[in-house]
Amino acid sequence: MSSRAAAAHDPKAVQKLVRKLHDAVAAQRAGHVETAAKLYVAVLRERPDEFNALHMLGLIEYQRGRLPEAIRLITAALQSEPNSADAWSNLGLALHAKRDYAKALNAFDRALALKPDHAEVHNNRGTTLNSLERHEDALESFTRAVALRPDYLFARFNQGSTLLGLGRFADALANFEATLAIAPNHADTLCHRGNVLLKLNRVDDAFASYSQALALAPDHPQILQNYTVALRHLGRPREALESADQALRLKPDYAAARFEQAIALLALGDFERGWAAYESRWQLAEFEPQRRHYGRPHWLGQEDVAGKTILLHCEQGFGDTLQFVRYAPLLAQRGATVILEVQEHLKALLTHMPGVSAVIARGEPLPPFDLYCPLLSLPLAFGTRLETIPANVPYIAADPARVAHWATKLSDFTGKTKIGLVWAGNSSANAIDTRRSLRLSEFAPLAGLPGMHFFSLQKGEPSAQAQHPPEGFALADFSSDLHGFEDTAALIANLDLVISVDTSVAHLAGAMAKPVLILSRFDGCWRWLDHREDSPWYPTARLFHQKAPGAWDEVIARLCHFVFK
Repeated sequence: MSSRAAAAHDPKAVQKLVRKLHDAVAAQRAGHVETAAKLYVAVLRERPDEFNALHMLGLIEYQRGRLPEAIRLITAALQSEPNSADAWSNLGLALHAKRDYAKALNAFDRALALKPDHAEVHNNRGTTLNSLERHEDALESFTRAVALRPDYLFARFNQGSTLLGLGRFADALANFEATLAIAPNHADTLCHRGNVLLKLNRVDDAFASYSQALALAPDHPQILQNYTVALRHLGRPREALESADQALRLKPDYAAARFEQAIALLALGDFERGWAAYESRWQLAEFEPQRRHYGRPHWLGQEDVAGKTILLHCEQGFGDTLQFVRYAPLLAQRGATVILEVQEHLKALLTHMPGVSAVIARGEPLPPFDLYCPLLSLPLAFGTRLETIPANVPYIAADPARVAHWATKLSDFTGKTKIGLVWAGNSSANAIDTRRSLRLSEFAPLAGLPGMHFFSLQKGEPSAQAQHPPEGFALADFSSDLHGFEDTAALIANLDLVISVDTSVAHLAGAMAKPVLILSRFDGCWRWLDHREDSPWYPTARLFHQKAPGAWDEVIARLCHFVFK
């Protein structure tokens, strides 16, 4: 018989082993982790398959972040005692931390098969399901955890966060309110309630919720970041900049805060710092689908482009492309061959743009090139400042044949002041659409303006409103004949003025040097700058900003006064 086997039958040796195990557990509970670990190791020297020593040492290794060793130890423990729900649960935690989510889910399911009413395991299972993008299933797990323990704060919080992620904002708000009834000073819940309220466009209430959270956790970078977003939506860019700066002092690598800092700097006209900070967008998940990985140098102005072929690619909305494509001819002037990759709907319009050798629709095969640059990185590459914005308009022109075609269609309106009108954006493409859009009926005060006729440039679902314009509102609707931006541009070329909410048509009119009146929401886009009625990007544009969130009546009144003049 081996000495180890003999010790296993020696009552004194067994008693000594039990004492070591007892002392290890006591040390672990008292927070003396290193002492506990040494005692567990000593136990395992004597009895390598001792379940409690394997399990608890594995838990210590998990807490230390030594995940492979934790998984090895807890797995060995389960070989000794496969019916331990706690061991399966802890194995799930270690696997989740290692991002092995499928195996973690299996471990949590094994734990629940042994102990179905284990609320903590239901909660952890939900977290893993969220990591697997199975959000509806995760919601069921959190709901089960809350049913088992109605006062389970973390499960309630996770349930609300999942509802928020699923877009069920009313349900999420009710959940967070119920959570706060249990724990009124839970800063994370107050923060997430603010996130829901922001989604519901209740900006003042969101700001109040973030303020409460910040009072409880003033050095919490994420709360500061969300507070910054609320300040931006409240049209307070200077305070937003201060808040973003504070978040970055606490967490210098916080990309979301850096992005908010960029937005505030750009809105305030500090382009030197703003464009550099705006590159942080590539660290955010929402921009990742637009990021390109070509295996070629990413040009940001650091080298001479003469004799090189450079690809400029779109990355955001139509309006962004129309605004920043102005840099393409400047690169050609520096001796570069310029390839432009744009959204399919803009290809025909931009095909004959000066200085561009080829225009490719996104997704089409690309010709060879040496360098590339995203369109919204071009201001950084060119070192653009407020006073050096390349604002030589027009830099986009409509096709002459199409212009002539539309001139014929509009011949019945000769002698009228012809005004194009866009009253809404694309709700499916922009989360802020409800704040930037109006209904056609809200333009009723413009009805009956002498000598003026309006032309709908509206596309999408809101275009149907043109069938029922306000009484006395002279509106021609050719929207069914606008098959693309090239048609819209040709129609605009035949108009005297464009009135548009902040959408791509406003950029198109400005790029064509057409007089354009832009209706800007209270939390106006950074590109229009803070408290300016003109635009250094578009010399023919005039801005009409809301003076309070949702207050379009006053904007329309100012617009009427301007147009009447």
